[in-house]
Amino acid sequence: MKKFTFNLFVLFVFAAFVLSACGGGAAAPAAGSGSTELEGALSIVAWAGYIERGETSPDFDWVTEFEAQTGCIVSVKTAATSDEMVALMNEGGFDLVTASGDASNRLISGGRVQAVDISRVPSYDKIDPRLQNAPWHTVNGVHYGVPYSSGENILMYNTEVFGDEPPTSWDVVFEEMTLPDGASNKGRIQAYDGPIYVADAALYLKSARPELGITDPYALNRDQFNAAIELLRQQRTLINRYWHDAFIQMDDFTNEGVAASGSWPFQANLLKGGGAPIEKVVPVEGATGWADTTMLHVDSNHVNCAYAWMEWSLNPKVQGDLAAWFQNVPVRLDACEGNALLGPDGCVNNGLNDFDKIQWWRTPTTDCGDGRMECVPYHEWVTNYVAVIGGR
Repeated sequence: MKKFTFNLFVLFVFAAFVLSACGGGAAAPAAGSGSTELEGALSIVAWAGYIERGETSPDFDWVTEFEAQTGCIVSVKTAATSDEMVALMNEGGFDLVTASGDASNRLISGGRVQAVDISRVPSYDKIDPRLQNAPWHTVNGVHYGVPYSSGENILMYNTEVFGDEPPTSWDVVFEEMTLPDGASNKGRIQAYDGPIYVADAALYLKSARPELGITDPYALNRDQFNAAIELLRQQRTLINRYWHDAFIQMDDFTNEGVAASGSWPFQANLLKGGGAPIEKVVPVEGATGWADTTMLHVDSNHVNCAYAWMEWSLNPKVQGDLAAWFQNVPVRLDACEGNALLGPDGCVNNGLNDFDKIQWWRTPTTDCGDGRMECVPYHEWVTNYVAVIGGR
């Protein structure tokens, strides 16, 4: 496989984008009862690349103007996994978190986030209706956050390996096989370094082993769960790396001979845009995905700045720029139009039309959702997946 220097790739991608300062409407002033004075500071726990201030590239900056308009100076703590986000919010000292569905319900049930008054977020009704009342941030009609981003876990693959035979199934990362280039997939695939990946195994088994009766990859009875864990043990013999750092995974694809892996559109689109022989696909079994919510810590010291940020985050320019940078789908769909960085086909390329194929991340509980209380809870997903990665 042709190799290229990653730093040069990054420069190429940045140069390809049109320089654009973050514009649009001003952050809405806080409303409601009590003091509305902005406190001058805001701390956010976020996924890497979610809160950009132009330090990585001047093209991508949706913090500087917010600070200038509100006086709320933003600090960001990057978290690599949902479990790390939950741990940080449990420790406290933060105002907001961009939580995925496998963390948001834990934060709600654990009392670490507070209900959000959506009347203080005037643009809330501009959000995609499919996300406005989603169960990963809405409980008994009460909102515990504001949708921020959504995306799918695609299958990324090397076209020099697969040639004219692109993969159509997740079997390429779960079952040992000879790839179209004539070599085994052993040592050339990767898997996500997070317990929620058990759902990816379950989603594959839903089609591969229909006798298991899997209907929901997040609601697994004991036999279904054991089958998923056994598949992951089998997969471990094929693994090149369990990834959680997007940039390390991109380097592995360009320089370490990785042929296929579950990934995010962020990695696939950036690599392809930089000239790497990379494509992505949503396989026939469908895909898991993440819909992330900005949630307010129960003990936030900067509530008014937090509400100002939640409104600012729904600015269509911010949403479009975030989608261009992270290769996600905006939570307000009008952001797909007229954004120079995103381009006319950006949202489609990022998975806009795949919404109904996605099994959205959420926290597994004993409640199967159909009256049964026999499903395997998340803490067992954690201990078992750690054991798999450790070779047990």
